[in-house]
Amino acid sequence: MLRISMIGSGAIGTSVLSLLKNDPDVSVDSVIVAEHTLEQARAAIAEIAPKAQVVTRLDEAGQRPDLLVECAGHGALRAHVLPALEQGIPCVVVSIGALSDVELARELEAAAARGKTQIQLLSGAIGGIDALAAARIGGLDSVVYTGSKPALAWKDTPADGQFELEALTEPTVIFEGPAGEAARLFPKNANVAATLSLAGVGLDKTRVRLIADPASKENVHHVEANGAFGSFEITMRGKPLAANPKTSALTVYSVVRAIGNQAHAIAI
Repeated sequence: MLRISMIGSGAIGTSVLSLLKNDPDVSVDSVIVAEHTLEQARAAIAEIAPKAQVVTRLDEAGQRPDLLVECAGHGALRAHVLPALEQGIPCVVVSIGALSDVELARELEAAAARGKTQIQLLSGAIGGIDALAAARIGGLDSVVYTGSKPALAWKDTPADGQFELEALTEPTVIFEGPAGEAARLFPKNANVAATLSLAGVGLDKTRVRLIADPASKENVHHVEANGAFGSFEITMRGKPLAANPKTSALTVYSVVRAIGNQAHAIAI
């Protein structure tokens, strides 16, 4: 039995909990939430993970988990993941865009080393990460990522205001530049760019193009990679998560897969 603690009770976290509730090899012992959402989270989580304690810090749970699962956003890495790594608790992380902060990435790596444990960065909404990371060993020359989402999925981002998102009539490029800048400016929309960068040629060399498409109902990810291994292109058309159009449903499934790979007898 794999005993886990989850950080976050938003759209991703609750979707993951719903998918895990019938897995006999996984026990959700606690869910960590922000203080101001405590009562609301308790009511929501009681329906899908009735045995889980709802707390604001891991040490309130009273039991050390086998695995800490982050589904809460960038702030959770410093608040909860860093201290867990120091205690030797392995962690899996969804909010990879936070690692565009190089100093935070170094702190997480150092904490994991001191705790003699590991932080796993999840593939989230994109595929081909295994191939990209393998290709890097032989030498990568270039990685280009183009991400297209429905126009209104870019609400409450730097594109909102620069562009009249509701009035767009054709696909519009809202950002073009290095992955590090994309992840910093669009943290809730550009985790894919950061993931590709960490698996491939880095935040500065990975090129990113973000598009608002008023006719689209899907999140479209296109990756081109070239290097000593040869080349590949991959296009993924992900359905948005019903509870949050800024997130691909595949992100939720990648979390469940990562947990299953640690809980089940066979991993793939």
